[in-house]
Amino acid sequence: MSPESNASAATPTVPRVIPRERHNVSRKHISRGALKVLYGLKDAGFRACLVGGAVRDLLLGRQPKDFDVATDATPEQVKKIFRNCRLIGRRFRLAHVVFGPEIVEVATFRGTGDGEEDGDRHVVDGRILRDNVWGTIEEDALRRDFRVNALYYDIADFSVIDFVGGIEDLEQKDLRLIGDPATRYREDPVRMLRAARLAAKLDFTIDPATAAPFRELGHLLADAPSARLFDECQKMFLAGYGLASFTMLARYDLLRHLFPGTVRALAHDASGSLEALIERGLAGTDARVADGRPVTPAFLFAVLLWGEVVDLAGRLQGEGTAQSLAWQRAAHRVMAEQGKRVAIPRRFGFAIEEIWALQPRFAERSRKRVFRLMAHPRFRAAYDFLLLRSGESDSLRESGEWWTHVQTLTPEQLSESLARPAASGAGEKPGGARRRRRRGGRGRKPAAPQPDSQA
Repeated sequence: MSPESNASAATPTVPRVIPRERHNVSRKHISRGALKVLYGLKDAGFRACLVGGAVRDLLLGRQPKDFDVATDATPEQVKKIFRNCRLIGRRFRLAHVVFGPEIVEVATFRGTGDGEEDGDRHVVDGRILRDNVWGTIEEDALRRDFRVNALYYDIADFSVIDFVGGIEDLEQKDLRLIGDPATRYREDPVRMLRAARLAAKLDFTIDPATAAPFRELGHLLADAPSARLFDECQKMFLAGYGLASFTMLARYDLLRHLFPGTVRALAHDASGSLEALIERGLAGTDARVADGRPVTPAFLFAVLLWGEVVDLAGRLQGEGTAQSLAWQRAAHRVMAEQGKRVAIPRRFGFAIEEIWALQPRFAERSRKRVFRLMAHPRFRAAYDFLLLRSGESDSLRESGEWWTHVQTLTPEQLSESLARPAASGAGEKPGGARRRRRRGGRGRKPAAPQPDSQA
């Protein structure tokens, strides 16, 4: 599809209405809170529709995590209907209706606006700074980002309404932006990241016209709030499709606008070990999400930024800086630079730096240092990081096996074994005799232990 044809998709047409019996959206898959909001608005005389990603995911047979509602009621009118409602936002005025842990977001249908400044809509250099102009459902559909996100489930008759061709895109597994892509990205540069994230999540192809401005306009991401970019990173990398998101960002040259240090390190990664480390880390995080186990941004960012920090620490040590001080300075410098692009909260920043700083300490196996390291509150996360690195070399593999074994010993057994001089030698596990080579096993390597937790 050409840019011109993509832009023409924003022209209002007769909506495609899919009746209840011809789609798979069912109320039994919609949260109780969302249904209460939909029926509450309907009973009060307003139009109420489930909208956006929830409708998209339900049509694809997925279970949504969040449910958003669009209505012709203003935020103030929504607040009058629901006592458990609070109004938020200045740039985009929204109503949040709270049902215990569930928050249903309710947005008033937005209009297109006719000028740079129209009512409560304010645009500067193509970027929308404030947008509280109310309109019709047809106008609201045209204001949304991607065609697959502009589908409405009307609680009045349980139909699905498509104004812009979203159903067609779902069928073709294609991601298309509504309107002129360059204009839409200038309005909000983060839409470029959302395109990559949605394509990765849904396993869709990004339409060529939608992807065309990425290289030219990617620099606009530098103007996006760094805290917002951190939120986007969490959505991309901690939701179960992090490896696919990373691959998509790299393919479209968007990664350098989020992680410039990572891109530099990968460019000098002649052996491919750093790329393999990142892929293992992201794949492991995806597996944890799939299993319902906890994940943390700290471990993920430690993986993504490892290449630059280990290179810088090595250079500083080569210049005569003591090891511990070199790692400290390298970590501070890398985190400071990264913070200019993506704001990493301090609690995660401390954890990241500790994971890095503990890595060289795994090579120290004196009794005092082993016990001190195992007592460190960040030991488990740092140990997992060591296991992630164990594929880089035989020495790291052996180190990972050694530290895996010592955790199976009691403090008394560990203390006794560490008192033996041989316990510090390569190929020797504490508390056991020297390993024998298996007959016929020459060249065979034991499988590396797998990381099991994050910071």
